[in-house]
Amino acid sequence: MRKYRNGGTLEGVFRALRPVLLLLLAAIPAVALRVTGTHPPALASILIFGVAVVAASFVLAWAAEAAEMDISGGLAIALLAVIAVLPEYAVDLYFAHTAGSNPEYVQYAAANMTGSNRLLLGLGWSSVVLISLYVASRRSGRSVKTLVLETGYRRELGFLAVAGVVAFVIPVTGEIHLLLGILLLAFFAFYLYRAAMSEHDDEPDLIGPAATIGALPTLQRRITVTAMFLVSAGVILAAAEPFADSLVAGGQALGMDQFLLVQWLAPLASEAPEFIVAILFAWRGKGAAALGLLISAKVNQWTLLIGSLPIAYGIGGGGAALHLDGRQVEEFLLTATQTLLGLAILLNLRFPRWAAWTLLGLFAIQFAVPGQTGRYVISVIYLVLAAGAAIHNRKQLVPTILAPFRRTEEPADAERTDELVKV
Repeated sequence: MRKYRNGGTLEGVFRALRPVLLLLLAAIPAVALRVTGTHPPALASILIFGVAVVAASFVLAWAAEAAEMDISGGLAIALLAVIAVLPEYAVDLYFAHTAGSNPEYVQYAAANMTGSNRLLLGLGWSSVVLISLYVASRRSGRSVKTLVLETGYRRELGFLAVAGVVAFVIPVTGEIHLLLGILLLAFFAFYLYRAAMSEHDDEPDLIGPAATIGALPTLQRRITVTAMFLVSAGVILAAAEPFADSLVAGGQALGMDQFLLVQWLAPLASEAPEFIVAILFAWRGKGAAALGLLISAKVNQWTLLIGSLPIAYGIGGGGAALHLDGRQVEEFLLTATQTLLGLAILLNLRFPRWAAWTLLGLFAIQFAVPGQTGRYVISVIYLVLAAGAAIHNRKQLVPTILAPFRRTEEPADAERTDELVKV
């Protein structure tokens, strides 16, 4: 067997790439259809291009995780969260770009963004917390009811707090203005800068295929990760447009609400890898790291994604502002109030079990009361609960908001040495 200079074998490289190659094989039909310009029926397109997006998303997520071996500090976590949601961005930015010449697509840009945002918090955060507490209880033999985050996560929560409050400008004004987009993108750049300056240098804790790829010798690992990034990004870019269009056409063919189909099916496909990575971390007892990844993704959504929408809209031929109709305003209000509740709960860096069940329950209820009245009622419930949680954790409100702008990290709290505690 051929031996590489740094100790790797050709067999080892292929073994590490086996799951990657299998997933890329599943994406070949979508790429072939795009290259040849073939347009199958809408429902077949949803399946073919959806499978390609999911497959490429997994490859992209594995590459991002393995890249942590070569990127240290908090920047690795921030970049991982950015890369993990790139498939979602590709679909949403296509909708926004197309809306510049076809105003009907504005609703789909709003639908995809609000759906993915609420899915990430309502299902993602709560699931990770509940799984983490179950695992901790089983391992310790006692009831563990609260997930506790390290103080270093206060900075991410601070960024999310600022972006989450600014997000209320959208439902109040009924538009996403280009100026707001530029400010959010600048805030995201500041977020990456602060992440790069952080002092977190923990050894990456990789799992599954990412661990196998990360264990490759340095040269082979870097070549492999780079190739995975390029190929998966190419597949996502090739599949995003026909997948997005097939969702719209598929809703019409099925007689379903196209807004709802775009709002929930597209995010489920694009965010599946991120959810699975977070759940696997939680199952291994790394609940804080799993929740931290999803918090970073949430920051990305409220800054990078929303900030990019009016720019894509303008490039597509639209004006200086992406105007929203009544339903889209309601969706943004519901999404913003949900984020406010998640923030208020985590102000003291503790996520109780009851709060996870509350977020999950409210997320599920919205499907039972999907009308305008239902959205406003649930928004009010989110606001009332958020106000109560913020009052309860009021001592941490100002420190959290100021955390992104502090030059030094918050000192570690001795009481937080255990990730999970019994209350």
